[in-house]
Amino acid sequence: MAEFAGRALPIIGGPVFGILLGIVYRSAFGLHATLQPGITFSSKKILQVSIILLGFGLSFTQIMATGGESLAVTLVTVAVAFVSAWLLGRLLRTPSDLTTLIGVGTAICGGSAIAAVTPILKPSEHDTAFAISTIFLFNVVAVLTFPALGHMLGLSDYGFGMWAGTAINDTSSVVAAGYAYSHAAGDFATIVKLTRATLIIPICLFLVVLVGMRNRRQGNQSVSLAKIFPWFIVWFLLASLTRSTGLMPEIMLDWINVAAKFLIVVALVAVGLSADMRKIFATGPRPILLGFLVWMAVSVSSLIVQYMMGQM
Repeated sequence: MAEFAGRALPIIGGPVFGILLGIVYRSAFGLHATLQPGITFSSKKILQVSIILLGFGLSFTQIMATGGESLAVTLVTVAVAFVSAWLLGRLLRTPSDLTTLIGVGTAICGGSAIAAVTPILKPSEHDTAFAISTIFLFNVVAVLTFPALGHMLGLSDYGFGMWAGTAINDTSSVVAAGYAYSHAAGDFATIVKLTRATLIIPICLFLVVLVGMRNRRQGNQSVSLAKIFPWFIVWFLLASLTRSTGLMPEIMLDWINVAAKFLIVVALVAVGLSADMRKIFATGPRPILLGFLVWMAVSVSSLIVQYMMGQM
């Protein structure tokens, strides 16, 4: 249904309809426990497979160039996310672990980043649930508002892709917003987001040291880099390298592109079904306000840096 709706209204697109239909269905009918494993698999693994398949549509040279060009904007927005989270967290008096989780989720890659740092920080399940719910709320808001705001600001495909890739949290929402704007913007946004996601490694290592110092037992914290690293990015790059060799027939690349777009819609329906809106709004005003203000700081700083660098 989301795929057909996206074809009928391409200005919105199948991915956005997918998230919306998932949210509406869960809010109206609830979700049976037996469906949860399939939804989790689709929202994580199928999304990763769809991104890998998108790699077959992009040249390796283009990926390297876009990733390099986005690095300055990415580093600024990551720094802004952490500094604003720390300052606003103190102002709003949110718990330190919750503040850190929201900062990491906004800076890097939403729920995936929160999951990566949870074994290091060892926050309460309450704080973890609050952070994930808050981050997801603004993912949905971004998917619904960023394309329209991008058109209002007159952003180019490249400019919007850079903005979405550096200012929207989860990969799923970046992909949805990017391809809702245009195919080129979706390609740019995906590359920028994957570049940003690799920063989870230095962030986790920094937190290991910080937590070790705080607890006066530096070095006792263990973290598996193999588990933290988003390995699907490597497969995305290998897919692009394969395409760049010119050995794959164009007809095969066309079918892979169709499959990638369909799987994106499937994954984003699952993302929408994962959203428990009652739980999100039950988190209370302070975490939501913190998440909103940090997200706004990142979004605005991304546009400012792009404007200063002439990348809009």
